[in-house]
Amino acid sequence: MARGPEMVGAVEIDEEPVVSDTFVVAARIPMGRAAFEQWLETPVPGPEVIENRGAMYDRWFWDGKAPEWGQAEEGMTPREYLADCFGEDAGGLTYVLRYREGALEAYLMHFGFCESNIYTALVMLAAAGRSSSAVVPSAVLFWAETSGAMFAADSDGWLATLSVGVDGARFTADIDLTATIASLRTAEASYFELLDRLAEEEESAGADGDSNFAAIARDPRYVDAAVLVET
Repeated sequence: MARGPEMVGAVEIDEEPVVSDTFVVAARIPMGRAAFEQWLETPVPGPEVIENRGAMYDRWFWDGKAPEWGQAEEGMTPREYLADCFGEDAGGLTYVLRYREGALEAYLMHFGFCESNIYTALVMLAAAGRSSSAVVPSAVLFWAETSGAMFAADSDGWLATLSVGVDGARFTADIDLTATIASLRTAEASYFELLDRLAEEEESAGADGDSNFAAIARDPRYVDAAVLVET
C-alpha cells in the first residue's frame, strides 16, 4: 500500500500533495426496522466498541498514521448526535442516512477531514453492527475522493475498512469489497442526486440568501424520518 506522512486536508505521496476535500464514511448493515430504531435510541459507546481501534489505517493509504479516537463523541444517542447534522447549520456535511429494504444505509460525506464527525460515525456504525440480521459481517468504508464516489474494490486508496457484526467490530485490510460496493451503489446514487439538488438550490437562492438547503437535506429520500424525531 502507498505510504505518506501525516496530513490534514490533503494526502501527501513522497512530499507531492494530492488534495482531496471530500471524506466519506459509508455502510449498509442488514437489520430489522425495530433494531434500526433501537439503534437510534441507544447511547453511543466509546471507541472501545472497536476491538483493534489502533489499527484503523493499517495497510491502507494512510498506513502509519495514528488515529485520534479522543475526537469521537460518546454518550449521546445517534438521533441526538445526528440532529445537528440535518439542521440549518450543517455546513460541510452531506448525509444519506436511512432504513431501506431491510438495512441501515449510510453515505456520510464531509468537506474536509472532520475528525469528530468521522470517528463518531465509525463508532456509531460499529455499535449498529451488533444489531445486524446477517451472519456475515458488514464492511464500513472510509475514504477521501474529491467527488465522493467510491473506488474500485481492488483500489489501495481506501483509508480504512471496518468489519462490523454481531460478534463485534474490528479494522481489517484483508477484505473483498466487491459485494459491499455493489450494495452501496443505490446510496451513492442518492448522494449524487442530493448534491445536484443542493447545487441547483444554490444557483436559484434569492438575493437575500434564503434557501431550502435544510429542507432538501431532510427529504425522506435521504434521511429516515425516525432520525429526525425530536427527543
